[in-house]
Amino acid sequence: MSSSTAQLKDFEILFFDVYGTLCDWETGIYDGLKPLLARFPTSSKWSREEALEAFTAIEADLQAEHPELLYRDLLAKAHEVMEERLKAASGNPVDTTTLEGDPSSIPSTTGATTSTDTPDTSASNAHVAFGNSIKDWPLFPDTVDALRKLSKHYKLCVLSNVDRISFAYTLAKLSGDTSHPERYQPPSEGYWFPQETPDSQSPFTLILTAQDVGTYKPALNGFEVALKIAGSDPHFSTSEKDVKERVLWVAQSLFHDVDPASKIGVNCAWINRAGAAMGLNSDHMGYKWKYDTLGELAEAVEKGTS
Repeated sequence: MSSSTAQLKDFEILFFDVYGTLCDWETGIYDGLKPLLARFPTSSKWSREEALEAFTAIEADLQAEHPELLYRDLLAKAHEVMEERLKAASGNPVDTTTLEGDPSSIPSTTGATTSTDTPDTSASNAHVAFGNSIKDWPLFPDTVDALRKLSKHYKLCVLSNVDRISFAYTLAKLSGDTSHPERYQPPSEGYWFPQETPDSQSPFTLILTAQDVGTYKPALNGFEVALKIAGSDPHFSTSEKDVKERVLWVAQSLFHDVDPASKIGVNCAWINRAGAAMGLNSDHMGYKWKYDTLGELAEAVEKGTS
């Protein structure tokens, strides 16, 4: 099955990016940055897009240089680096180590790097609080209903640039079951199959995070791990078809997801969320389908259109 002849009904597995596609991470990041931005004359005048561009440039550098960092720790570090750069732009003394992005210069949000740690939510440390703010990021209004519809037709999976504990908060929201967070805690080891947890309402068969694969997207390693599991693990049906022909990658970010997935031969659907400013810096438009919302994709699947 070539990408030119593929239809939505041909796929068995959907892999999702979460933050940007299902969850409004731009709003979450921007709202979390507002107290910091307000402290400096230059950044207090920035538009939302300018603030996000400045932050994500720091974040991308840290992800490439320090893939071992848990995402909540990386967010905390990025917040600190941004503060130091704003100080420098204002002519204030700065910590050069922090300015260069040395991750050892900020305490971990957990004190360790295991998936079983509970994040420190102390409001006394703005960097740590920012790193732990993932749990507060809102879902897009159409997300939960669209996932419910799509789960009738496909196995749904996740590859996300986040850590396990942080994703657990989002998973409860995506499952429409925030009153029972204990059902959505990650396992202490091994890959995360959340539907195996008793009473779980998770729409996802498999969840992979940057913590699991050891790299942040757009590095190809995570995509390769995801395809290997989807093609061999007993949680997925056996098939003579190549796994790349069975998987459709669904994402908002061209840079983090659509570009790398399409380059390794995976079909992609681009969810072009209204107002999204980040993740669009790619000249490789490797998607076959384009929708403005996840709800539109779910509607197309239910109508049998391609």
